[in-house]
Amino acid sequence: MAEYQNIFTQVQVRGAPEMGMTEEVELSNRTTGASFSNLAGWLGNAQLGPVYLGTMGVISLIAGVAWFVTVGLWYWNLAGYNPAVFLRDLFWFSLEPPAEEYGLGFAPLAEGGVWIIASFFLLVSVCAWWVRTYLRAQALGMGKHVSWAFASAIWLFLVLGLFRPILMGSWSHAVPYGIFSHLDWTNNFSLQYGNLFYNPFHALSIVFLYGSALLFAMHGATILAVSRFGGDRELEQIADRGTASERAALFWRWTMGFNATMEGIHRWAWWFAVLVTLTGGIGILLTGTVVDNWYVWAQEHGYAPLD
Repeated sequence: MAEYQNIFTQVQVRGAPEMGMTEEVELSNRTTGASFSNLAGWLGNAQLGPVYLGTMGVISLIAGVAWFVTVGLWYWNLAGYNPAVFLRDLFWFSLEPPAEEYGLGFAPLAEGGVWIIASFFLLVSVCAWWVRTYLRAQALGMGKHVSWAFASAIWLFLVLGLFRPILMGSWSHAVPYGIFSHLDWTNNFSLQYGNLFYNPFHALSIVFLYGSALLFAMHGATILAVSRFGGDRELEQIADRGTASERAALFWRWTMGFNATMEGIHRWAWWFAVLVTLTGGIGILLTGTVVDNWYVWAQEHGYAPLD
């Protein structure tokens, strides 16, 4: 059976559905059913459900659907209520923020007011979901590591759509809702402020982005490589180091000269991932508010070539 485990396959263990904690916890907001999926089992845990909704979950879902529908109806309007045009131009449609002259006020609906309404729903949805992650972890006696990692992503989201536009004095500096318009905004943002590649916080963000991908790939590959020895039971390996941990550690000492522990690699990966959006948000927040041209700034600080 051990030889059945390879990079492409996973043994799917099936038993009675695990319904979760039932003692001294609120059950009325939890769904009662559970099922299994072979497809989900290839990628992770094969069990689907039960799902806990709760007040924050319901608020988040309602607000998220409201944002999605608001943007979708705007696209539908842009398509002239023609389904063929809607499907053809979906990636090109965009819900734009108000123009510069409206400042931080409420613009007419057709000139950015819809964007403000949609943004309000999105803000409520994301923040309510963060509260949900915190409360669920608290109820289960877990650490709040997931909540704080999510907060780092929310920090970048808030910088782009709330904090920086407020500091700049206009909603026009926020990101539009659209596939290609969002990409165009990113490109134009860099061009307008003298090439974002000279922003040191942007550079740090890219370092941690690539570092995260490398760390997660290295860790995932290592655990898969020792799964035949029980390496996927990482908690057991942390508390009682077995042959899987010994082999993994030996491999990395032999190839890299250093190895993280079964617990430590997760701390490395957590920090690298969190710092992607944390440093990126700082770099975006400084752009246009403190530094008007990153290329000129880099010239002044000696690491961009002088013209």
